[in-house]
Amino acid sequence: MHTIPELTSLLKLLRLSGILDSLEARNREAIDRKLAYTDFLSLLIHDEVARREQKKLDMRLRRASFRNQKTLEGFDFDRLPNLNRTAVHDLATCRFIEEKVAVMIVGPCGTGKSHLAQSLGHAAARQGYDVLFITQTQLLGSLRAAQATGNYARRFQSLVKVPLLIIDDFGLKPLRSPEEEDFHDLIAERYERAATILTSNLDFDEWGEAFAANKMIGAATLDRLRHGAYRVVLDGESYRDPKPMPERSKPPTGKGGKPTQA
Repeated sequence: MHTIPELTSLLKLLRLSGILDSLEARNREAIDRKLAYTDFLSLLIHDEVARREQKKLDMRLRRASFRNQKTLEGFDFDRLPNLNRTAVHDLATCRFIEEKVAVMIVGPCGTGKSHLAQSLGHAAARQGYDVLFITQTQLLGSLRAAQATGNYARRFQSLVKVPLLIIDDFGLKPLRSPEEEDFHDLIAERYERAATILTSNLDFDEWGEAFAANKMIGAATLDRLRHGAYRVVLDGESYRDPKPMPERSKPPTGKGGKPTQA
């Protein structure tokens, strides 16, 4: 089918040029199935809506800054027999975002904390929420950089307003001054306003150790994080176990058991 030039220009004028991608296929389908004009139009409109929704999702995923496209479908629950799968899938409904509470994920290195956090973030993005994935080091570094360029307030507010903030590797490095103040202020501003996911190698009762320089600020910060929070413990084998080294093949032997010469 040769698209009528006037139709092309009109669709572009109405910002519906995406319809051109499926117009020819849908036209053939309408002819083959003898569809009514309204059914043909409905197919085109549904294609356009789907295209726009996918474009929005792609944009949310880019802004989220995930390390990779980790989803719950690819999470290996079999390595974590003690993990409550039902509770994890309930978190993936993103009700906690509407509740504006924290999800605190702990476990040893390599048990899938970052994978799970990104999976919940991916589920949130698919449901239309803006998400930001960032490590504690990156978070505090970005605030210091913004302070140096006079953009601290703007950067801080962008972190406050994102509906789901995922902070990876909390407590991996102790918070120093003024980092603990910045971290406290961020959590305090987000408290009961937006949801936060944190992952940590520290057990829950060790989180206060991250605030080595100021225990009082640490207590105030953790009190807000813990209020109404969901806790997830990952206890299993590390995904990052090294592969065994291949055994060295023995050289062929000649008569008398002596190695042969090449």
